[in-house]
Amino acid sequence: MVAERRRILTVVGNRPQFVKAAAVSVLLRKVADETLVHTGQHHDQELSAVFFRELGIPEPEIQLEVSGGTDSSQVERMKSLLESVITENQPDVVLVYGDTNSTLAGAEAAAAAGVPVAHVEAGMRSFDSEMPEERNRVATDRLSNLLICSTPVAVENLRREGLAGRIELVGDVMADVVAMVAERVSDRTQLLDELGLSRGEYLLVTAHRAGNVDSSEMLTRLLEVLEALPLPAVLPLHPRTAARLDEFGLRQRLDSIPGLTVVKSLGYLDFQSLLVNCRAVLTDSGGAQKEAYLVGVPCVTLRSTTEWTETVDAGWNTLTGLDPGRVVRALGQNPPVERPALYGDAHAAQRVVDCLMLPAL
Repeated sequence: MVAERRRILTVVGNRPQFVKAAAVSVLLRKVADETLVHTGQHHDQELSAVFFRELGIPEPEIQLEVSGGTDSSQVERMKSLLESVITENQPDVVLVYGDTNSTLAGAEAAAAAGVPVAHVEAGMRSFDSEMPEERNRVATDRLSNLLICSTPVAVENLRREGLAGRIELVGDVMADVVAMVAERVSDRTQLLDELGLSRGEYLLVTAHRAGNVDSSEMLTRLLEVLEALPLPAVLPLHPRTAARLDEFGLRQRLDSIPGLTVVKSLGYLDFQSLLVNCRAVLTDSGGAQKEAYLVGVPCVTLRSTTEWTETVDAGWNTLTGLDPGRVVRALGQNPPVERPALYGDAHAAQRVVDCLMLPAL
C-alpha cells in the first residue's frame, strides 16, 4: 500500500523567502504535495515575478495580495486569510521561512488551526527586541513544532530558551542557492559595464530596515554615511527607503552624493553579480550579510546588532551602526585569510525536506 503524500502549505512574502523557497520547493515536490502561498508582502509585484522566474520557483498556487499598513495590521490581515486557506487545504504542516510579518502570520494561523508549524531559520537572535524581525522570529519559534536551524549558534539559542519544538540543525538553504547560481553569476558583467563599475573597485549598499529609514533623523545619518564613503558605490534603492526619502524631502540630497549610483531594486542574479564583484557590502539586511560571507566579500553592517553573529566572530562582518567614522575605518580593514564553512555544505534544502517528512510531525 502506497503511503499518502504529505501535504505542505508553504507561506512566503518577500525576496529572501523566495530565494529560500527556490532551494526547497523543487526537492519538496518530489516527495510531498506543496501548496505555495504568496502573501503579497513584497513591495514590488513585478520584481517578485523576476525572482520566481530567475530562480525557477514554482508559481504560487495562492496569492493573498496583502501589503501596506502597520506591522500588526498586516499580520492580522494575513492571518485571517491564511486561516481560510488552511481550512480549505487541510495541510499536514505549514512551512514558514525567516522573520517577516508573513512568517509570523503563517505560524499564528497554523497554530490556531492546530496544524504543526515548521520554521526554517529558527533560533536566530539579534537580542534587539526593538526590531520587528526579532519579535517575529521569537514569536514564531514559540509556536513551532519543528525548529530548523542554520547554525549551531541558533541551536544553542533555542536550547537556552527551552522551547518545546523539535530542533534540527541542517545548515543554511541560502548556501544552496548561492552555490546553485554561482556559474550564472560569475561572468554576468553586463550590469557592471552599464554602470561603469570595475571589479573590486566599488561598494554595494543596501538599506531598508525601519530603524534606519523610518525617521528623518536616522535617514539623514544614513546619507551622511553615504557621503563619507571612500570608493564609488551603488545603491539598489528599496521601495520603502525611496518612499521615506520623498516623505522627508531628502531625495535630492541622495541624488547629489558624488560617486554614488542609485538604481532601482534588482532581481536576484543582477544583485548577486554586483555582490560578488564589489570590494565590500554595506547593509542593514540580514540576508545580505550572510550572502556576503558565502561569496567571500567583507561586510559592514549598518546596525548595532545582528542575528548572524558568527560572521562577526569570523572577522568578515563589522557592526558600525550609522557612524561614518566607524564605517570608513571598517572599510580600511583587510578580511581574514580563512573563511570557515559556517553555513553548511550547500545541501541544507534536502535536509529541510527530510525533516518535513519526519513521522512525528
